Amino acid sequence: MEYRKLGHSGLMISEVTYGNWLTHGELVDREQAAACIRAALDAGVTTFDTADVYAQGAAEELLGAALAGVRRSSLVIASKVCLPTGSGPNDRGLSRKHIMESCEASLRRLRTDYLDLYQAHRFDGTTPLEETLIAFDDLVRQGKVLYLGVSEWTAPQIASALTVIRELGLRSRIVSNQPQYNMLWRVIEPEIAPLCLREGIGQLAFQPLAQGVLTGKYRPGQEPPDGSRGKAGGRAPAFIGRVLGRPLLERVQDLLPVARECGLSAAQLAIAWVLRRPGVSSVVAGATRPEQVTENAAASGRTIDEATLKRVDEVLGDLVERDPAKTAQMMAVKPGWMRTA
Repeated sequence: MEYRKLGHSGLMISEVTYGNWLTHGELVDREQAAACIRAALDAGVTTFDTADVYAQGAAEELLGAALAGVRRSSLVIASKVCLPTGSGPNDRGLSRKHIMESCEASLRRLRTDYLDLYQAHRFDGTTPLEETLIAFDDLVRQGKVLYLGVSEWTAPQIASALTVIRELGLRSRIVSNQPQYNMLWRVIEPEIAPLCLREGIGQLAFQPLAQGVLTGKYRPGQEPPDGSRGKAGGRAPAFIGRVLGRPLLERVQDLLPVARECGLSAAQLAIAWVLRRPGVSSVVAGATRPEQVTENAAASGRTIDEATLKRVDEVLGDLVERDPAKTAQMMAVKPGWMRTA
């Protein structure tokens, strides 16, 4: 495992981050989740990403239990706040009340005194930005949070936050952005990535495997394999269904020889591709089995050349999405992506 700075901060994180969205508390049981986390630690993963809304707190609880006993200073634990965690009117958003209460709840579930990184899970247009950023700054001053980030914010939203931070003279600044980013979904490239590069904000790219589709295990004209997210319960099929269109699956099969020529699995090629992009600090990859964790982690440190990048673009062609207006619109995919029957 290799390590990188998170943006222009001094925080070192592993190139592959273990994420537990749609897995812990939903697709895998406690024992399997713990096995995946042990595999991550064995592979040199130091960075773990979760959120209060994942399985309504169960994901944080599982992560906290699995990491109990590991030297805290050796870990980087990231969580998020914004999306609904209950039915009450204050159980969502980025108000001071919700941020403060959600942070305390996350700390309890994760069995830790502080979060290395606390991220605004989405932008909240109903709360004054000043209120949100002062609340985050106060958490840093209290020692409950070390670094701040955002997730799925647009370039104008990030720019507005940076302006407010400067105008208010806040000491805590945004050091990371967590966007969906992979070979297919490149909506951050026109606006968000250039802004973040200028401002020293690192990308924590999630869904580098596009819900597993870029591994090549989903084949055109065939049912999803047993044990895959396409066959799972819960919310997973809804997300995976948006990338099971036959035209997309056929293009992905055409990527498999490219991966083999690089000496990589398809999953490793997808992760190495993201790590090759400017401004990326780490990829956030989930897994349902320990062997998947090991395979993903092995992509760290693997380089791919310009010729390979060009071949990826040629294979995927017009199926690549680059429209920045689709930021935070995960279901707004191209027609060739979506399964029609």
